[in-house]
Amino acid sequence: MAVLPGMIALVLFSGWGQGQPYNNAIPMLMRDLLPNGVLGVAVTGLLASFMAGMAANISGFNTVFTNDIWQSHLRPDRDDGSYVRVGRIATVAGVALGVGTAFIAAGYSNIMNYLQALFSFFNAPLFATFIVGLFWRRMTPWAGFWGLLAGTLAAFASYIAFKAGIVDFGTELNASFWGAGLAFVVDVIVSVAVTLVTTPKPAEELRGLVYGLNATDLEDDALAGDARWYRSPVLLGTGALVLAVVMYGVIL
Repeated sequence: MAVLPGMIALVLFSGWGQGQPYNNAIPMLMRDLLPNGVLGVAVTGLLASFMAGMAANISGFNTVFTNDIWQSHLRPDRDDGSYVRVGRIATVAGVALGVGTAFIAAGYSNIMNYLQALFSFFNAPLFATFIVGLFWRRMTPWAGFWGLLAGTLAAFASYIAFKAGIVDFGTELNASFWGAGLAFVVDVIVSVAVTLVTTPKPAEELRGLVYGLNATDLEDDALAGDARWYRSPVLLGTGALVLAVVMYGVIL
Protein backbone atom coordinates (compact mmCIF):
# COMPACT_ATOMS: atom_id res chain seq x y z
CA MET A 1 0.00 0.00 0.00
CA ALA A 2 2.90 2.39 0.63
CA VAL A 3 5.40 1.32 -2.04
CA LEU A 4 3.30 0.36 -5.08
CA PRO A 5 1.54 3.75 -5.57
CA GLY A 6 4.92 5.47 -5.59
CA MET A 7 6.31 3.04 -8.16
CA ILE A 8 3.25 3.50 -10.38
CA ALA A 9 3.47 7.29 -10.08
CA LEU A 10 7.17 7.13 -11.00
CA VAL A 11 6.24 5.47 -14.30
CA LEU A 12 3.11 7.48 -15.14
CA PHE A 13 4.26 11.01 -14.26
CA SER A 14 7.38 12.31 -15.93
CA GLY A 15 9.86 14.15 -13.76
CA TRP A 16 8.49 12.59 -10.60
CA GLY A 17 10.65 13.28 -7.57
CA GLN A 18 12.23 16.35 -9.14
CA GLY A 19 10.44 19.10 -7.30
CA GLN A 20 7.22 17.09 -6.99
CA PRO A 21 6.28 16.20 -3.39
CA TYR A 22 6.24 12.44 -2.84
CA ASN A 23 3.06 12.73 -0.76
CA ASN A 24 1.12 13.74 -3.86
CA ALA A 25 1.50 10.29 -5.46
CA ILE A 26 -1.80 8.79 -4.28
CA PRO A 27 -3.91 11.97 -4.77
CA MET A 28 -2.59 12.37 -8.34
CA LEU A 29 -3.22 8.71 -9.15
CA MET A 30 -6.74 9.03 -7.81
CA ARG A 31 -7.31 12.22 -9.79
CA ASP A 32 -6.08 10.84 -13.12
CA LEU A 33 -7.17 7.19 -13.00
CA LEU A 34 -10.45 7.00 -11.11
CA PRO A 35 -13.84 7.90 -12.68
CA ASN A 36 -15.78 10.68 -10.96
CA GLY A 37 -18.14 8.42 -9.02
CA VAL A 38 -15.41 6.09 -7.81
CA LEU A 39 -13.23 9.10 -7.03
CA GLY A 40 -15.94 10.33 -4.69
CA VAL A 41 -16.08 6.94 -2.98
CA ALA A 42 -12.28 6.91 -2.63
CA VAL A 43 -12.15 10.41 -1.16
CA THR A 44 -14.97 9.52 1.23
CA GLY A 45 -13.05 6.41 2.28
CA LEU A 46 -9.91 8.44 2.92
CA LEU A 47 -11.78 10.98 5.03
CA ALA A 48 -13.54 8.21 6.95
CA SER A 49 -10.24 6.45 7.66
CA PHE A 50 -8.66 9.70 8.84
CA MET A 51 -11.60 10.42 11.12
CA ALA A 52 -11.69 6.87 12.49
CA GLY A 53 -7.96 6.85 13.15
CA MET A 54 -8.07 10.24 14.84
CA ALA A 55 -11.07 9.26 16.96
CA ALA A 56 -9.44 6.00 18.06
CA ASN A 57 -6.15 7.67 19.00
CA ILE A 58 -7.82 10.52 20.89
CA SER A 59 -10.14 8.12 22.69
CA GLY A 60 -7.20 5.95 23.70
CA PHE A 61 -5.23 9.01 24.81
CA ASN A 62 -7.92 10.45 27.07
CA THR A 63 -8.76 7.01 28.50
CA VAL A 64 -5.16 6.17 29.39
CA PHE A 65 -4.51 9.62 30.85
CA THR A 66 -7.74 9.74 32.86
CA ASN A 67 -7.83 6.16 34.16
CA ASP A 68 -4.20 5.06 34.30
CA ILE A 69 -2.52 8.31 35.31
CA TRP A 70 -4.99 10.80 36.76
CA GLN A 71 -7.28 8.40 38.61
CA SER A 72 -4.67 5.80 39.58
CA HIS A 73 -1.84 8.07 40.70
CA LEU A 74 -2.71 11.77 40.83
CA ARG A 75 -6.32 12.13 42.01
CA PRO A 76 -7.76 8.81 43.22
CA ASP A 77 -11.17 8.35 44.84
CA ARG A 78 -12.92 11.22 43.07
CA ASP A 79 -16.48 11.16 41.75
CA ASP A 80 -17.23 10.09 38.18
CA GLY A 81 -18.12 13.62 37.11
CA SER A 82 -14.61 14.78 37.97
CA TYR A 83 -13.03 12.12 35.79
CA VAL A 84 -15.43 12.90 32.93
CA ARG A 85 -14.30 16.55 32.99
CA VAL A 86 -10.66 15.50 32.99
CA GLY A 87 -11.35 13.19 30.05
CA ARG A 88 -12.91 16.05 28.10
CA ILE A 89 -9.94 18.29 28.79
CA ALA A 90 -7.58 15.49 27.74
CA THR A 91 -9.57 15.11 24.51
CA VAL A 92 -9.14 18.79 23.63
CA ALA A 93 -5.45 18.62 24.52
CA GLY A 94 -5.02 15.51 22.39
CA VAL A 95 -6.61 17.18 19.37
CA ALA A 96 -4.34 20.22 19.84
CA LEU A 97 -1.30 17.94 19.99
CA GLY A 98 -2.47 16.18 16.85
CA VAL A 99 -2.74 19.49 14.99
CA GLY A 100 0.74 20.39 16.21
CA THR A 101 2.24 17.16 14.92
CA ALA A 102 0.77 17.94 11.48
CA PHE A 103 3.02 21.02 11.30
CA ILE A 104 5.99 18.84 12.28
CA ALA A 105 5.12 16.33 9.55
CA ALA A 106 5.07 19.15 6.98
CA GLY A 107 8.82 19.58 7.51
CA TYR A 108 9.59 16.09 6.15
CA SER A 109 10.18 15.36 2.47
CA ASN A 110 7.80 12.39 2.64
CA ILE A 111 5.43 10.89 5.16
CA MET A 112 7.34 7.59 5.37
CA ASN A 113 10.36 9.23 7.02
CA TYR A 114 8.07 10.88 9.55
CA LEU A 115 6.23 7.66 10.37
CA GLN A 116 9.45 5.68 10.73
CA ALA A 117 10.83 8.31 13.09
CA LEU A 118 7.71 8.05 15.25
CA PHE A 119 7.87 4.25 15.16
CA SER A 120 11.47 4.34 16.40
CA PHE A 121 10.51 6.66 19.27
CA PHE A 122 7.42 4.83 20.50
CA ASN A 123 6.63 1.54 18.75
CA ALA A 124 10.04 -0.11 19.09
CA PRO A 125 10.37 0.35 22.88
CA LEU A 126 6.68 -0.44 23.35
CA PHE A 127 7.13 -3.70 21.46
CA ALA A 128 10.17 -4.57 23.58
CA THR A 129 8.25 -3.98 26.81
CA PHE A 130 5.29 -5.96 25.54
CA ILE A 131 7.25 -8.95 24.30
CA VAL A 132 9.42 -9.24 27.43
CA GLY A 133 6.43 -8.91 29.75
CA LEU A 134 4.44 -11.42 27.70
CA PHE A 135 7.01 -14.21 27.82
CA TRP A 136 8.78 -13.47 31.13
CA ARG A 137 6.42 -13.66 34.08
CA ARG A 138 9.14 -12.40 36.43
CA MET A 139 9.04 -8.90 34.88
CA THR A 140 7.66 -6.22 37.21
CA PRO A 141 5.52 -3.12 36.54
CA TRP A 142 8.38 -0.76 37.42
CA ALA A 143 10.62 -2.62 35.01
CA GLY A 144 8.09 -2.04 32.25
CA PHE A 145 7.86 1.66 33.08
CA TRP A 146 11.58 2.38 33.29
CA GLY A 147 12.40 0.15 30.34
CA LEU A 148 9.85 1.91 28.15
CA LEU A 149 11.08 5.33 29.27
CA ALA A 150 14.74 4.45 28.73
CA GLY A 151 14.07 2.99 25.28
CA THR A 152 12.12 6.04 24.16
CA LEU A 153 14.82 8.42 25.44
CA ALA A 154 17.51 6.34 23.68
CA ALA A 155 15.66 6.66 20.36
CA PHE A 156 15.27 10.40 20.86
CA ALA A 157 18.97 10.77 21.72
CA SER A 158 19.97 8.79 18.63
CA TYR A 159 17.79 10.95 16.37
CA ILE A 160 19.03 14.21 17.88
CA ALA A 161 22.65 13.05 17.52
CA PHE A 162 21.99 12.33 13.83
CA LYS A 163 20.35 15.71 13.26
CA ALA A 164 23.23 17.48 15.04
CA GLY A 165 25.81 15.71 12.89
CA ILE A 166 27.37 13.84 15.82
CA VAL A 167 26.75 10.46 14.19
CA ASP A 168 26.22 9.66 10.52
CA PHE A 169 23.57 7.07 9.68
CA GLY A 170 23.46 8.08 6.02
CA THR A 171 19.81 8.87 5.38
CA GLU A 172 17.02 9.90 7.71
CA LEU A 173 15.30 6.57 7.17
CA ASN A 174 18.44 4.70 8.23
CA ALA A 175 18.62 6.89 11.32
CA SER A 176 15.10 5.81 12.27
CA PHE A 177 16.00 2.14 11.81
CA TRP A 178 19.11 2.48 13.96
CA GLY A 179 17.13 4.40 16.56
CA ALA A 180 14.47 1.68 16.66
CA GLY A 181 17.09 -1.02 17.19
CA LEU A 182 18.80 0.99 19.89
CA ALA A 183 15.49 1.67 21.64
CA PHE A 184 14.63 -2.03 21.62
CA VAL A 185 17.97 -3.13 23.04
CA VAL A 186 18.05 -0.42 25.73
CA ASP A 187 14.47 -1.19 26.73
CA VAL A 188 15.21 -4.91 27.16
CA ILE A 189 18.41 -4.29 29.15
CA VAL A 190 16.80 -1.78 31.50
CA SER A 191 13.70 -3.93 31.95
CA VAL A 192 15.79 -6.95 32.93
CA ALA A 193 17.99 -4.88 35.27
CA VAL A 194 15.06 -3.26 37.07
CA THR A 195 13.21 -6.58 37.29
CA LEU A 196 16.08 -8.16 39.19
CA VAL A 197 15.88 -5.56 41.96
CA THR A 198 12.09 -5.23 42.27
CA THR A 199 9.33 -7.51 43.53
CA PRO A 200 7.29 -9.37 40.89
CA LYS A 201 3.54 -9.77 40.95
CA PRO A 202 2.05 -13.03 42.24
CA ALA A 203 1.39 -15.64 39.59
CA GLU A 204 -2.35 -15.56 40.29
CA GLU A 205 -2.55 -11.92 39.20
CA LEU A 206 -0.86 -12.73 35.91
CA ARG A 207 -3.07 -15.59 34.79
CA GLY A 208 -4.43 -14.98 31.32
CA LEU A 209 -1.90 -12.17 30.74
CA VAL A 210 1.48 -13.87 30.29
CA TYR A 211 2.69 -16.94 28.43
CA GLY A 212 2.44 -20.15 30.41
CA LEU A 213 -0.18 -18.94 32.89
CA ASN A 214 -3.54 -19.67 31.33
CA ALA A 215 -6.80 -18.64 32.96
CA THR A 216 -9.31 -21.46 32.70
CA ASP A 217 -12.17 -19.31 33.97
CA LEU A 218 -12.01 -16.85 31.04
CA GLU A 219 -14.54 -17.41 28.27
CA ASP A 220 -13.46 -17.07 24.67
CA ASP A 221 -15.59 -14.34 23.12
CA ALA A 222 -13.60 -14.05 19.90
CA LEU A 223 -16.55 -15.33 17.87
CA ALA A 224 -19.20 -13.54 19.89
CA GLY A 225 -20.90 -10.69 18.08
CA ASP A 226 -24.16 -8.96 17.40
CA ALA A 227 -26.85 -11.50 16.55
CA ARG A 228 -28.64 -9.17 14.14
CA TRP A 229 -27.99 -10.25 10.57
CA TYR A 230 -27.70 -6.73 9.20
CA ARG A 231 -24.73 -5.98 11.50
CA SER A 232 -22.62 -8.87 10.28
CA PRO A 233 -19.13 -7.63 9.26
CA VAL A 234 -19.00 -10.21 6.47
CA LEU A 235 -22.32 -9.03 5.04
CA LEU A 236 -21.42 -5.35 5.28
CA GLY A 237 -17.99 -5.86 3.76
CA THR A 238 -19.35 -7.94 0.89
CA GLY A 239 -22.09 -5.38 0.25
CA ALA A 240 -19.58 -2.53 0.11
CA LEU A 241 -17.40 -4.50 -2.33
CA VAL A 242 -20.35 -5.33 -4.59
CA LEU A 243 -21.52 -1.70 -4.62
CA ALA A 244 -18.03 -0.48 -5.54
CA VAL A 245 -17.78 -2.95 -8.44
CA VAL A 246 -21.28 -2.04 -9.69
CA MET A 247 -20.62 1.71 -9.51
CA TYR A 248 -17.29 1.35 -11.28
CA GLY A 249 -18.92 -0.71 -14.09
CA VAL A 250 -21.85 1.72 -14.52
CA ILE A 251 -19.56 4.77 -14.71
CA LEU A 252 -17.24 3.14 -17.20
